[in-house]
Amino acid sequence: MVGTTFNTRCVRSRNSMPSDTNRLVNRRTVLTVTGSGGIVGLAGCVSFGGGDGGDGDGGSGGGSSGDGGDGDDGSGDDGSDDGGSTPDTISIGQPAALSGQWDFLQPGVSQGTDAAVAHINEAGGPLGAEFEVIRRDTAVDPQEARTVVTQLIENDGVPAIAGLFSSEINPLWEFLQDFEVPMVTPWPGSTFLDTRGGDKATPEDLSDDEWVWRTVVGDTVHTSGSAVYALENDLDTLGVLNGTTEGERSYVEGFLSVYEDNGGTVAEQVEVEIGGSSYQSALSRLFDAEFDAFLVSLPLESAITALSDWSDAGYGRQPILSDPLAQQDLVDQVGSDIYGAWAGSPGQSGPSFDTFEEAFSDQGDAEVNAWSPPAWDAVQVIALAIERAGEATPEAIERNLGPVSRDGGTAVSTFAEGKEALANGDEISYQGAATPTNFTQHGNVFGSVTISTAGENGFEATSEVPAEDIREFVADGEY
Repeated sequence: MVGTTFNTRCVRSRNSMPSDTNRLVNRRTVLTVTGSGGIVGLAGCVSFGGGDGGDGDGGSGGGSSGDGGDGDDGSGDDGSDDGGSTPDTISIGQPAALSGQWDFLQPGVSQGTDAAVAHINEAGGPLGAEFEVIRRDTAVDPQEARTVVTQLIENDGVPAIAGLFSSEINPLWEFLQDFEVPMVTPWPGSTFLDTRGGDKATPEDLSDDEWVWRTVVGDTVHTSGSAVYALENDLDTLGVLNGTTEGERSYVEGFLSVYEDNGGTVAEQVEVEIGGSSYQSALSRLFDAEFDAFLVSLPLESAITALSDWSDAGYGRQPILSDPLAQQDLVDQVGSDIYGAWAGSPGQSGPSFDTFEEAFSDQGDAEVNAWSPPAWDAVQVIALAIERAGEATPEAIERNLGPVSRDGGTAVSTFAEGKEALANGDEISYQGAATPTNFTQHGNVFGSVTISTAGENGFEATSEVPAEDIREFVADGEY
């Protein structure tokens, strides 16, 4: 995979760090020694000074994944700023679902990420450096995510992260905030992030920043679109079957908030543990109630089990599915009874979707999913922030994510266009593949919702709820 590495990389920025960054490095060192998943010592190869010097192991990938290199100083740098050096390699981190219950979505996100990295390097890379991604598996487990994030920041020295699910971000919120490293993620839908994250529209002032940004529309947006679609189709009474994890609950909360506020009624809601071998008992309780349709929010394997049980029992009625369930495997396993089930997912209608799609197909044979375009956007916007900043420190990237994406600059759809515009002295506004990527004060984006319906050929897009039809259901200042 072009530009993707599982080896330790060292990041050296063009300029010396400002005083607040020196303070941050000291605190990170303390964090490493006292409580970061058993990792001891700040990796010696990490240098934020400007001198290039001899690079030793830094950027060579000679160490094994997570080992922090071979113990050399790595940078050959005395910390002085010579004013003219640039890094050879800039690496960002990607916590990933390489295993676990969401691993079926990772190939599309990995390929979207790798396509972006390849494009960025073809355009000369940020600051003329080789751009890379260090991808580590978390299995979407919060404790493993804690360890992986620490490894990426403390050992690998990444100045930004492009990953993390709601189920990892929410329970680790304060832990992640302590690092003060920008995390631009294509994954989380959680309503928890509706009023958390971003730069509060004050990019130069880091004191109010919350360091998490998402390039995918949140549950508040796409569940609103799904709820509106259900009501427009006269599905006025609902049953709900959902899991107990943050992602499943958040989806249901977002859907029901709009659904009930606009006249819909919930007849029965049943929560189940994921990974069950049978859900007949839960289905029996659910279908004792009368309703027009039932909403299912479960991981794929659990949903296959539950909906196979539903099919075997002949319960009927209209299934509405959470967005990750619009998968060929679900149709193949459940069979024709699932035909007509639909899911509302983040739309793929960003201004640069066609550019993304071509680059994505050139990179491999994974299927595009709802999180593939946001993965492309996350990497593009990080690289553009580095280019605008002129350095690859966490603080510099954080200060520039808003300015390269919000309205007011020259519209650009790729890193290549943005690099050229910045070189010409223009301000830029990145127009993404998933959405326009116009970050709100809380680091969120807004876009349309695609309705995909199951049939004999799997799930196919059958309708779209435009962004402007959803906007009225999202309160100003809360997204």
